[in-house]
Amino acid sequence: MELIQNTTDLSAYLAADEAVDHHHPLVRETAARLAKGADDSYAYARAAFEFVRDAIPHSQDSSDLRVTWRASDVLERRTGICYAKAHALAALLRVEDIPTAFCYQKFDVVHGLVAVRFNGAWHRQDPRGNKPGVDAQFSLDGERLAFAPDPEFNELDYPVLYAEPHPVVLSVLKAAPDRPHLWKTLPTAL
Repeated sequence: MELIQNTTDLSAYLAADEAVDHHHPLVRETAARLAKGADDSYAYARAAFEFVRDAIPHSQDSSDLRVTWRASDVLERRTGICYAKAHALAALLRVEDIPTAFCYQKFDVVHGLVAVRFNGAWHRQDPRGNKPGVDAQFSLDGERLAFAPDPEFNELDYPVLYAEPHPVVLSVLKAAPDRPHLWKTLPTAL
């Protein structure tokens, strides 16, 4: 699948916004701690991915009812669904000048992940969190995502790489008072 940037301006994939608040002190502190053990930007990107995937439980897996959407809140509360975890990972990568896009897949509901740009190409990464049957890994040599869409069931990969979280996704997260409500309003398409 050919990934398509929604803007040709690469600096847009480094920007901070309401959800990707990489100017926040907690995001910067977390990035600095992760960077200490990394020899280069590839090692840092892997460390940031593994931190978000492993240290921040997916709220459904942990039965956490709280809904987070801003990167700093995800890091502070240590919880989030796929979209929120993607926002946190994007903030950690962008603060270290690694271009990061938001991308999505369609299953019964829309699933969120990110793409990082290295060596002139985009590489999708899924920080959702592993569990039995889910084994997402950081990879620049072929995708190791949590889920693979099955076209037979009308599942698909959206090819667009967004510089900002999709507005439908963001509005659903922001409107949800808790995860049970969020589950009833998750988008089924973009």
